[in-house]
Amino acid sequence: ASFSASFSSGDGGASRAPDTSLFVPVPLKPGLGGAASEDVGAELTRPLDKGEVLKNLNKFYKRKEIQRLGAENGLDARLFHQAFISFRKYIMESSSLSADLHIILNDICCGAGKVCLPGHVDDLFPFFLRHAKQIFPMLDCMDDLRKISDLRLPPNWYPDARAIQRKIIFHAGPTNSGKTYHAIQRFLSAKSGIYCGPLKLLAHEIFQKSNDANVPCDLVTGEERVYANEDARQAPHVACTIEMCSTNTPYEVAVIDEIQMIRDPARGWAWTRALLGLCAEEIHICGEPAAIDLVTELMYTTGEEVEVRNYKRLTPLTVLDYALESLDNLRPGDCIVCFSKNDIYSVSRQIEARGLECAVIYGSLPPGTKLEQAKKFNDPDDPCKILVATDAIGMGLNLCIRRIIFNSIVKPTVNEKGEKEIDSITTSQALQIAGRAGRFGSSFKQGEVTTMHRDDLMQLKEILSEAVPPVKAAGLHPTPEQIEMFAYHLPDATLSNLIDIFVSLSQVDGMYFVCNIDDFKFLADMIQHIPLNLRSRYVFCTAPLNRKEPFVCTTLLKFARQFSKNEPLTFDWLCRHTKWPLAAPKNIKELVHLEAVHDVFDLYLWLSYRFMDMFPDAVLVRDIQKKLDDIIQIGVCNITKLIRASQSAAAPGTAEVVSEDFPLSRTKKDGRRVPDRHGAASTEALSVAVEAAGLRRVKNLRPSRPGTRQEDLKSYGRGSLANRLLQEGLLTQEMLRQLESEWQDQHRNGRYGFGSKRGDQHSSKERGKKRK
Repeated sequence: ASFSASFSSGDGGASRAPDTSLFVPVPLKPGLGGAASEDVGAELTRPLDKGEVLKNLNKFYKRKEIQRLGAENGLDARLFHQAFISFRKYIMESSSLSADLHIILNDICCGAGKVCLPGHVDDLFPFFLRHAKQIFPMLDCMDDLRKISDLRLPPNWYPDARAIQRKIIFHAGPTNSGKTYHAIQRFLSAKSGIYCGPLKLLAHEIFQKSNDANVPCDLVTGEERVYANEDARQAPHVACTIEMCSTNTPYEVAVIDEIQMIRDPARGWAWTRALLGLCAEEIHICGEPAAIDLVTELMYTTGEEVEVRNYKRLTPLTVLDYALESLDNLRPGDCIVCFSKNDIYSVSRQIEARGLECAVIYGSLPPGTKLEQAKKFNDPDDPCKILVATDAIGMGLNLCIRRIIFNSIVKPTVNEKGEKEIDSITTSQALQIAGRAGRFGSSFKQGEVTTMHRDDLMQLKEILSEAVPPVKAAGLHPTPEQIEMFAYHLPDATLSNLIDIFVSLSQVDGMYFVCNIDDFKFLADMIQHIPLNLRSRYVFCTAPLNRKEPFVCTTLLKFARQFSKNEPLTFDWLCRHTKWPLAAPKNIKELVHLEAVHDVFDLYLWLSYRFMDMFPDAVLVRDIQKKLDDIIQIGVCNITKLIRASQSAAAPGTAEVVSEDFPLSRTKKDGRRVPDRHGAASTEALSVAVEAAGLRRVKNLRPSRPGTRQEDLKSYGRGSLANRLLQEGLLTQEMLRQLESEWQDQHRNGRYGFGSKRGDQHSSKERGKKRK
């Protein structure tokens, strides 16, 4: 059950019927009797005829009256059936039953001196219901579970904040409008304050800026604590990532940055918690105007008024009337924005092939490497004048960009089913990225934005001209205390199952939704077999990691296993596991692995602040993490060499450097359709790209005539089909060249056609031998 999909809006307070498919029955062992447990029922009556018992049990199951009684006691059709199967199995496999149940069954089977009537099977219902409540313990405590999971009044969760009258000031404006600057000025002038941002980079920037202004400020992130005072006394100001903010500490001023992220399906709960729970006399909120109405409505429920201060962009931003079309047209200060790592690698190599130097920034790079690449690009004396980046530049980095160039206007996303979708970027995303051009105070007094491909420019203009849809709901998240209370009532349920049942029963009103915590459930299932107490298990499941990184997930599993044995995870243990020290990467695969090792060090540091005794070597780990950051920086600076090494080492047909191996779905999102400009041959040519170039598999694509594909491939780099594949991040120019070369070789050799899968090569060769 998807959290965000199930509860995007509330029901106004009506009691919600539980999703009983989430109720996992507790197994009960049949009564086996033995010397110490005589079958009293058999002594008082006689041994049961199991054949007759089975017939009467089946009559019991079919009785409409019994089904109605079951429904009245919380057993819907699904639970009734599961309970009966378990009840029947228990009776049939038990060598001894309780005396009362044995006597009732004997009476039913022989009539107890009366005419044997079918109605006697009804006498089994109390025993059946008792059994049902044993295997489904939630039936006995459903009212308590509903109360625990009632999420309709989140403001009441924060009594300290409700005890004071807070002043709420909303600084609303686009990127580069000075809204955050004004909020931070108030933060610096206050006697005490807290800054809550979405990224470590932003928290670190405010931490640095505060201390540079002689305002002692601590830094608190999930992985790091840095104190302004040498004796580790808490400073009156703190800059933190929003998940780490304290709702118990009083402050004069609080700043909540990027408030529009309150709608984020995974992290929105952190903004809701900060907005409702921070104990500050003044709350300064920064973000898009699209969030004003929701924030005002939320504050109405707390009895607090919102003062809105609107800001306009400080420098002009122009959407150009022409696309870049060729990398030969690049100018100093240009930033090409890509939405996949493979595009980053391809574009950066093509730029350096033209004798230009470029900086590279993407999401999985360590913060230190991102800052160094930004510094390199911003330095007027550095020959690096071009930046290739993902949308990671949308926030957290100050960059001197003259012109933003969208390499594509479609972005891969993952829906609630875990499928990859390719969809046009939203207006909010486009504005956030485009707004990075022409930053106030930089050497460029105005910003420009365009696209790489002419076909995309008109649609980008349409996207940028649209109003940003209003933020409609704020995220919520089950707290550890709520899950602990659930576990008290359901001690045999797994943590993943507890979460599912919690969300199934939860009630929210229309201003809130329950966040999607599939990552939490993934980790809960992964470590379920490891013996941990509930609180520790919960902490491990909230660890911030990318579940698509097998090395990081495996490490978390090893951490949990070692933790469960009460064996501290030492620096030496971690070095053995990660094979530290590590050398500079020789190809992209090694660079990606180093990034994963950096994430493992982050994971260790994150856990060290929650279990200090079990993760005791945080200082040593932080030291080697800094060294690893330097090694990764070397790799990124030589990224084109790594790409060449990767492609030369790859076997034919494996041109993709980094796999993004999950299903591809082209569905609508937010009502916007991805334009299909390459006609009916699109799925066929896409199948060619997938099968011949070794990209991700796409199912249900129809094969086409080889001749059609030959024409498509011959036109690479010119026709709209090839452009479209490039724009969507499915292919690079290098892949297309290799694809055409492979196709021509295979066509000349007659080895196999594009309509057959790569796994059919062996059978194709066998057929060739037979023909010979």
